[in-house]
Amino acid sequence: MIRSIALAAIFGALVAGVAAYTIPASVWAPPPGGSERTSNAKPVSDDWPICTMTVATLDADWAKLDPEFAAGKKALVAEDWDAAITTLASAALRDPRNADIQNYIGYAYRRLRQLGPAIGHYQQALMLNARHRSAHEHLGEAYLVLGEPATAEQHLAALEDVCLIGCDEFDDLKRAIAAYKKIAAR
Repeated sequence: MIRSIALAAIFGALVAGVAAYTIPASVWAPPPGGSERTSNAKPVSDDWPICTMTVATLDADWAKLDPEFAAGKKALVAEDWDAAITTLASAALRDPRNADIQNYIGYAYRRLRQLGPAIGHYQQALMLNARHRSAHEHLGEAYLVLGEPATAEQHLAALEDVCLIGCDEFDDLKRAIAAYKKIAAR
């Protein structure tokens, strides 16, 4: 069991590292010569919000179970992304099978616009829990920032299966995809 956890952690770090080095900086940069685009150009990431997540208020049960997880959530609420990453990474060492921690670390990285590590942590959250709604939503949004709406729609389809009667994560990602398509159509 420890071997599989270690392999999952190494795989997640490897995926994040590869993504960080293979995603070109031009994906996020505005096109040369201003904000004018041709009709076939993908919208740049600054055209829509980087995240739709609002961090829930601190859950007292989590604060009792793991003070570092609680401190990480407080840092997220305070928008102190670096402190959130550091604290949540420490909590993840004690609880490596917690998909929520990986999702929150991914969120903090995405808010710092470090999409490679963010995607790696979202994927790790989904390896731990394939039905993690927030990880599907946030990974879909990250792929929109990268200009990959087809991949985002795959996560929307996964959310449709997970959220049998509908959920906020499905609605948020659906809105984000619609906004992306509207901007791309300009």
